[in-house]
Amino acid sequence: MAEQNRGLMVRRHPGDDGPLPQKTPLLLQMEDIPMPVAGAGEAVIKMERVGICGSDVHYWQHGYIGDFIVGESCLMGHESAGVVHQVGDGVTNVKVGDRVAIEPGVPCRRCFHCKTGHYNLCPDMAFCATPPIHGNCCTYYKHAADFLFKLPDHVTAEQAALLEPLSVGVHACGRAGITVGSNVLIMGAGPIGLVCLLVAKASGAATVTIVDLIEQRLEMAKQLGADFCITSSTKETSEELAARIEKTVGHKADQTTECTGAAPCISTAIYGTRSGGTVVLVGLGRPKVEIPIVNASVREVDIRGIFRYCNAYPVALQLVASGKISAEQLDNFVTHRYKLADAATAFETTLNAIQTKSIKVMIEC
Repeated sequence: MAEQNRGLMVRRHPGDDGPLPQKTPLLLQMEDIPMPVAGAGEAVIKMERVGICGSDVHYWQHGYIGDFIVGESCLMGHESAGVVHQVGDGVTNVKVGDRVAIEPGVPCRRCFHCKTGHYNLCPDMAFCATPPIHGNCCTYYKHAADFLFKLPDHVTAEQAALLEPLSVGVHACGRAGITVGSNVLIMGAGPIGLVCLLVAKASGAATVTIVDLIEQRLEMAKQLGADFCITSSTKETSEELAARIEKTVGHKADQTTECTGAAPCISTAIYGTRSGGTVVLVGLGRPKVEIPIVNASVREVDIRGIFRYCNAYPVALQLVASGKISAEQLDNFVTHRYKLADAATAFETTLNAIQTKSIKVMIEC
């Protein structure tokens, strides 16, 4: 019997063929898709686990993110791991049967950014589930073999799938300069704020303070090792919240990772960071926001951006394999698990995160 490949597709409604989708949310459905065949330098992976990212849900609900627009359809999923099923010519780093984590972005390898080690900025990046590139929430998936990372026996497929969001945390903490003895502030206790927490603690941060509006997320942050969990209020100004954080903790932060993208939180991040410190903007919100730039300038608070990650997967894998980020922490981080056949329900769970109390939803392929 021939092997069957099925995947979770977002698809425009019939007749909706304009520049931007007119009818949203898009259709979300399991579909039969072609079996991939490994070409030179490629491998086909039998997928085991795929985590759901907020970007996946956004494409389903809105049909685009920035300039990336779903055409007719797009397979979802990019936080993933599986077992090598087939290898193409010239592949030497993995073999059939190897368990691997999949770094989802494949750059051109030739441009200035790639050659200088910043391949995440490659203008020709092919990134899973970023239209027009299909994702890997499916049974079988083809990928560039040099962006596969062989797993130690004790690292599970679920943990390997979490290397993707963890890599965002690795890159963010690296850009911030978080190291042994750092006092860190994290704005936002969603999935990305929580992985920044895990990486900051694993990097030796002395204190990590995390702020959110939602108590349930702060409860998870406490489980994952946060030293201070502070509930924000929409009734406070950014300056008032920063002052309350400083009073609670006893000092301003050396480094802050802002993981919400909300303008008031960016402002709090600046006010709450010590003179000479660093704010890293991880969350993405409105294209233009008003922030206290003069306050940052005269106090020499550096403001840095990040875009995905580069050279972070090996570090994330080592943090997990060594136990610096523990199996128990990662198990707690995943709050809901579904079979591939129930992937649409998994997306609904992620969409309604406040009601379902979900943090990270995982699909078993």
